[in-house]
Amino acid sequence: MRKTVIGFTLSALLFALGFPAQAQQPKKIPRIGFLAGVSASTISARTEAFRQGLRELGYIEGKNIIVEWRYADEKLERLNDIATELVHLKLDVLVSAAPTVTRPLRAATKTIPIVMAFDDDPVGNGFITSLAQPGGNITGLSNLAPEISGKQLELLREIVPKLARVAVLGTSTRPGNAQSLKEIELAAGAFGVKVQYIDVQDSKEIEAAFRGASKGRAAAMLVFGGPVFNSRRKQLADLAVRNRLAAIYPRQEFVEEGGLMMYGPNVTDLFHRAATYVDKILKGAKPADLPVEQPKKFEFIINLKAAKQIGLTIPPNVLARADKVIK
Repeated sequence: MRKTVIGFTLSALLFALGFPAQAQQPKKIPRIGFLAGVSASTISARTEAFRQGLRELGYIEGKNIIVEWRYADEKLERLNDIATELVHLKLDVLVSAAPTVTRPLRAATKTIPIVMAFDDDPVGNGFITSLAQPGGNITGLSNLAPEISGKQLELLREIVPKLARVAVLGTSTRPGNAQSLKEIELAAGAFGVKVQYIDVQDSKEIEAAFRGASKGRAAAMLVFGGPVFNSRRKQLADLAVRNRLAAIYPRQEFVEEGGLMMYGPNVTDLFHRAATYVDKILKGAKPADLPVEQPKKFEFIINLKAAKQIGLTIPPNVLARADKVIK
């Protein structure tokens, strides 16, 4: 009996000594991967919004979360290799900075959760089953609002007297391009405006695109989003001024680089909201059960300096509707 008591006491003592050691084991730090097709500087405002979103949720980079940042620097042919590299790191979550990035990530893994910071048409692209029930390992945010293209054309008509021809710059291989173009053509038909669509697959084709718009006697230009244009914002703004074209863009960054106007979803806000998806997944939620959300914030910005350079006077009623006016 005495031996039994001693044995029990010794076991309890060893357990008590071992328990604190187990309790003090370092907690696993979650690791996420972030992939963009452009350079870090091109989307710095967006990545900072994502970081801010993480901080607001209690995640401090390098302390209780690790982020593997990867950028293809416009070399889109590298995306497949970079996506594979991230998957091999066995990360907890992957964050896609654009539709062109979601596809290679999806091809590289069917198990690691993927959060889209934004996507023009995630259902049409085949990434999810529906916005309400994604159904796979992908969820996140959609900036799908093709009717915006029609609104952009309407704004151009308000600032360009008797607008008859408009050039549209897009990239046919970019997801969502066809749907936006269809919306433009519908609006143009209603307004009696002729559309000249110019397909730009490479940034080297931008100057030729403007020559084509001039040859087509366009009085205004509408630029779609995408890596080809996002990385050449200053060039686009300068060429629009040089050719005296009233141009409207999809993102705030274009206007900050000297572009005339922008109207569209606030993509920076989408990146900020992407952090909430990362948080939910790290806490156990499955991407298949997290509905894809749509834009909540839209913005209209006018650059009066650009208007003056082009020789345009923005009507007071248009200025009054702007969320921000750059002077």
